[in-house]
Amino acid sequence: MSKAGAMDLATGLGGKMDKSDVLSAVDKYEKYHVCYGGDEEERRANYSDMVNKYYDLATSFYEFGWGESFHFAHRWKGESLRESIKRHEHFLALQLGLKPGHKVLDVGCGIGGPLREIARFSSASVTGLNNNEYQITRGKELNRIAGVDKTCGFVKADFMKMPFSDNTFDAVYAIEATCHAPDATHQKIKAEIEIGDGLPDIRLTGQCIEALKQAGFEVIWEKDFAAEAPVPWYLPLDKTHFSLSSFRLTAIGRLITKNMVKALEYVGLAPKGSLRVQDFLEKAAEGLVEGGRKDIFTPMYFFLARKPLSENQ
Repeated sequence: MSKAGAMDLATGLGGKMDKSDVLSAVDKYEKYHVCYGGDEEERRANYSDMVNKYYDLATSFYEFGWGESFHFAHRWKGESLRESIKRHEHFLALQLGLKPGHKVLDVGCGIGGPLREIARFSSASVTGLNNNEYQITRGKELNRIAGVDKTCGFVKADFMKMPFSDNTFDAVYAIEATCHAPDATHQKIKAEIEIGDGLPDIRLTGQCIEALKQAGFEVIWEKDFAAEAPVPWYLPLDKTHFSLSSFRLTAIGRLITKNMVKALEYVGLAPKGSLRVQDFLEKAAEGLVEGGRKDIFTPMYFFLARKPLSENQ
């Protein structure tokens, strides 16, 4: 897991964009969203630009507060957040039946935390597909540090337009990533989650299954792991919860981070607009917690699907 500190956060803010452009990027990103007067159709039409801006702005905060794997996980009592994340990644490798020599694609791989963990667990070769240059650069460095740079790599591309021929990979997975693809209840919560997580829209679980079937996949099984989780998936973001192992995510930790970012921006070590990024991520956390409490949002919906078997299989 990352050991990102204050200066890593400051230097990484804005990703690959010029630091003087961060403030205008924040302005443009916010204007894509409903709570700032944005239009849903415009977000969908410009999803690539919107998502790229989001990850340029938010990646350093993610790594600083969450670690290298940007996702939630089904969690047992007595299990730390990081332990649950690793176990979830191992679960995915086992469900896919990964073995040494297998070629695997991670769709929307972030900075490659799951990619590295799954590669080490299964001895498979994993390629990360990502459309954000900063995340790829960061991921390559972390691959080198982890010693998996010879068997794991990255391809820069939009996952709506994959540059691979058929049957290139033995298995494909995505963890909380395809929600970034384009395509009136609880609108405030929905808007907070969309702006704070870089989403053009949020879909129903039934729509996911229907889309798989329409694309010709056989759905083997599906389940919302949040429904039976002993520990609520949103607990790390709940301000009423305190944890030493995830201190940066607690109310006190987030207040310290906010004041630190404010100070770094004031003295010029962090670009102007950094505090506003922290603010919309805070809104996302609040929206996610409320969405989880009301059972109207889940990041833990799992499905396993495959291409229909041919006659000789």
